[in-house]
Amino acid sequence: MLLHADPALLAVDKPAGLLAVPGRGEDKQDCLWVRVQTQWPDALVVHRLDMATSGLMLFARGAAVQRQLSMDFAARRIHKHYVALVHGRLAEGQGRIELPLAADWPRRPLQKVDLQHGKPSITDWQVLGFDAARHATRLALQPLTGRSHQLRVHLAAIGHPILGDALYAPPALQGGRLMLHAQALQLVHPTSGQPLRLHCEAPF
Repeated sequence: MLLHADPALLAVDKPAGLLAVPGRGEDKQDCLWVRVQTQWPDALVVHRLDMATSGLMLFARGAAVQRQLSMDFAARRIHKHYVALVHGRLAEGQGRIELPLAADWPRRPLQKVDLQHGKPSITDWQVLGFDAARHATRLALQPLTGRSHQLRVHLAAIGHPILGDALYAPPALQGGRLMLHAQALQLVHPTSGQPLRLHCEAPF
């Protein structure tokens, strides 16, 4: 679903279960980027979401804007905000997870906490509420770094895996969709220079 369109960029709500970009093999060519390009042929990828994650994805319209947005993501000038439902109850109102992450090579594409060789990885979290029926806490999440599977690995590592996580949650919590949604992006528009805040409400 289109959330924002102008001559420089597009913002689209990616559904859970759809690849962000094409994968390997003919059966993995359907993806959000291909679908977007059917209407906007100049749309180019600047970042990705996991297949299981829903929510906001930006596309640049043209190579110059793609370069600028890619640099903004790399320099952490674009602020990403997520919402998740995690198992259990977090006692404190907010906190920070600082655990270095690295690829779990024997089990790729999985990632793992690696205190010796991992790359620095930081996630801020804030409690939004508690669902007693599910014994789950709703969290606002802000990744300050952009490691693969960062939010999923960090939350599992502190004992609160995201519900529906088929990679990092125990089997009893793996049913249904991954309860992780990219809800907001804050950035400076690459051509106008004006602040731009994009929002996409979580479907759970």
